[in-house]
Amino acid sequence: MQPKHPNIYHIVHIDKLQSIVDDGFLWCDEEVIRRGASGTTIGMSTIKQRRLEELTLSSHPDLYVGQCVPFYFCPRSVMLYMIYCGNSPDLTYRGGQENIIHLAADFYKTVKWAETNERKWAFTFSNAGSRYFEDSNDLARLSELDWATINSTHWSGARDRKQAEFLCEYSFPWELIEVIGVKSQSTFEKVKDIIEACSYKPAVEIKRDWYY
Repeated sequence: MQPKHPNIYHIVHIDKLQSIVDDGFLWCDEEVIRRGASGTTIGMSTIKQRRLEELTLSSHPDLYVGQCVPFYFCPRSVMLYMIYCGNSPDLTYRGGQENIIHLAADFYKTVKWAETNERKWAFTFSNAGSRYFEDSNDLARLSELDWATINSTHWSGARDRKQAEFLCEYSFPWELIEVIGVKSQSTFEKVKDIIEACSYKPAVEIKRDWYY
């Protein structure tokens, strides 16, 4: 069942948090490359390349997936599971979950911000890194996502639908991040130190149930 107030989640290595705070934004992959941004990349390079060069949105035909900041509709994503397992030949990152943090935001507030700031947005019904996915920017269709799978901790056989995404064109503002979820006390302390000087500070919470 669709949550009344859905959240969206972006996972990132903690060593990218300082630059996000300094810039005031999360950037899409295209802009990250253009800026030569530092920090650890945790995604799969082949899929990132496909999102940059091949995959566009039907709701915005001129917009490539890689020109958007991606979010999942749940923590404990399939991607995080792959990081946890650490055995995919396509995954170069082998550092495990400890330094991966979740940046959580409110879906409806994000859509309102995007429309106010003339940013394109869409959600996909499955993994936007695959060659075949459907997307929409019609809020009336949000209920069509496979919410049972998205919200489940058991998704064997339905991993593609588990990976439904929210995509925000170009950048995503730091001020929309409401919660930073971390795996341990030590990561909690590191995050608190990084955001200490920020004028805007999201809540930082140890969320072990967001991890494998």
